[in-house]
Amino acid sequence: MAKKNKGFTLWFTGLPCSGKSTLAEIVAKELEVRGRLVDILDGDVVRTHLTKGLGFSKEDRDTNIRRIGYVCGLISKHGGVAISAAISPYKNIRDEVRAGVAKDATFVEVFVNAPLDECIKRDVKGMYKKALAGEMKNFTGVDDPYEPPANPELVIDTMQETPAQSAARILAKLEQMALIEPPHDAGYTPEEAEKIHKRLEKLGYIES
Repeated sequence: MAKKNKGFTLWFTGLPCSGKSTLAEIVAKELEVRGRLVDILDGDVVRTHLTKGLGFSKEDRDTNIRRIGYVCGLISKHGGVAISAAISPYKNIRDEVRAGVAKDATFVEVFVNAPLDECIKRDVKGMYKKALAGEMKNFTGVDDPYEPPANPELVIDTMQETPAQSAARILAKLEQMALIEPPHDAGYTPEEAEKIHKRLEKLGYIES
């Protein structure tokens, strides 16, 4: 199987409300347009189904990320594209997931970097407000740490780029890594090109 048709995991990490889910959706839609099979494992959705019942202690967070990583590995192993948009705050568990996925596929870590103050402004659910008021415990960025990745494949600065610009950089990185094909030019099909070639030959514009 050519590398550009092999599966991979695109792992977004960053503070709550940094923009991970937004970028995951934009990139997923473009990958689908390019003919790839894509699954998004979003943090909120996963906790509703795959990891329902887990809390937010370090042990439960680690279990949550391990489960997401396991599913990503399965999808990637069988040729699909897995996109994780969970916070995944701890470096050692992210590295553990990377090692697991890398046994059969490629792991691409994208650090969605946004200042805490900006994430608080973007929080439409009021989670930061509750955490800062002491109503939510073990909230990443407030009373639980977020450990930025040391060597991600890509860093996205959401203060300097629009989501569309960031998504374009992510897609360009995947192309550079030979994981996806560039977008196809909506030009002539091979059959149409052959007909045009023959017509130009007949008219004497080109030699046979």
